[in-house]
Amino acid sequence: MTIVIAAGGTGGHLYPAIALAGEFLRRNPMTKILFVGTTRGLESKVLAHEGFELALISAKPIMGRGPVDMLRGLCAMPVSFWQCGRILRQRRADLVIGVGGYTSPMMVMAAAFKGVPRVILEPNAHPGLANTAVGTFVQRVFLAFASAAGSFNPDKVRVVGTPVRRDFLTPAASSSVAKPADRQHVLVFGGSQGAKAINSAAIEGLPELLKRRPAITVTHQTGELDHARVKETYDRAGVSVNVVPFLYDMPAAINAADVVVARAGAMTVAELTVCGKPAILVPLPTAIYDHQAKNAKVMEDAGAAVVIPQAALSGARLAQELMGVLDNPDRMRAMGEASLRLRRMDAAEAIVRECYALVGDQHDVNQSLGAAGI
Repeated sequence: MTIVIAAGGTGGHLYPAIALAGEFLRRNPMTKILFVGTTRGLESKVLAHEGFELALISAKPIMGRGPVDMLRGLCAMPVSFWQCGRILRQRRADLVIGVGGYTSPMMVMAAAFKGVPRVILEPNAHPGLANTAVGTFVQRVFLAFASAAGSFNPDKVRVVGTPVRRDFLTPAASSSVAKPADRQHVLVFGGSQGAKAINSAAIEGLPELLKRRPAITVTHQTGELDHARVKETYDRAGVSVNVVPFLYDMPAAINAADVVVARAGAMTVAELTVCGKPAILVPLPTAIYDHQAKNAKVMEDAGAAVVIPQAALSGARLAQELMGVLDNPDRMRAMGEASLRLRRMDAAEAIVRECYALVGDQHDVNQSLGAAGI
C-alpha cells in the first residue's frame, strides 16, 4: 500500500503523522509512505532525520497572516492543487492522510478529485480551519478530543486520541539520557520552534536556583533563533545547563525528566501523559481558538500540571513553581499518576485499523495471519 501524508509546518502537525507512519510500517514493513510538505516548515529537517521521503509543494500559510501573505497563500492554492494531483498520479496512492495546517487541504482535495480514499486527523480540542474546510470531502475524521466532534459529520468521526511515537511507550526510550539517582532533572522546551517567553523566564529564574540546588540538572531546548542568547546567558551566570536548539530524541528527553516545563500543544500534552510526567505548562496565548489554554486546563483539572498564563510568567514564578513540585515527592508522584490516567496509548493502532478497513483488506498482509484486530 502507498500512503501519502500531508503534514508539516510545526511539530504539532508533523509528529502525530510520524507516529502514524511508524504504526503503518510496524504492521506492514512493505508499506510505502510519502510525506508532503513545504520548505518553510519543520518537515524538511525532521523527516530526513526520521528516514521518511518528503515531496515539496508550493502551499503557503493563510490563517493569522496579514493581507499580503493571505493573498499569496490564496494564489498558491491552484499550483499546490496541481502539484498534489501529480504526486498522487505518479505514486499511485492508495490512501491520503491530512493532519491539518496549510499543507493539508490541497492534497485532501486532490485526493477527493481523483477518488483516492482520504482521512484527516485533528489533534486539537478545537478543530483548525484547514480540517474543518475539508471535512466534507473525507471518509473518516480522527479526533483527539470529543469536543471537536461538533464540527464534522458524526458518521465519519472516530475519537481515538493523539497518535504518539512508539518510542515513548518503551523503557528503552530513556536509555540515551542518563542521570544519577540522587539528582532531579528538569526539561524545558517551548515546542518544536522554541518559545522566547519560556526561554526568558528560564534564564532569569533558573541560574540562581541551580546555584542553590546543584543536584538539579536541566536540559533546555531553545529553538534555533534563540539558542545563542540562552546559552550565553547561562554561561555568563556560571551554571551548567544542557542547551540545545532542537531535540530529535524527545522520547528520551521526556522520559529522563522529573518535571517538564513546556507549552500546551496537543502533541506535547499527549507525550507528557503517555510518559506520566508532572508538568508546568505555559499555554501559547496567540494559539488559534485558544486551544493550548484548553489543553492545559485538562491537565490542570486532572492534577497533572501547574498552569502559568504567559502574562503572569516570570523567572521568579517559574522557579517557585518548580521548587513547589521538586521539593514535594508526594505531590510529584501524584501529578505523575494523574498524568498517566489521561493517556491514550492506542490511537495510532486504532487509526491504522480504520484505514485498512477503508481501503480494503487486500492491502493488509496481516489478514492472512488472522491478525486484523492487532
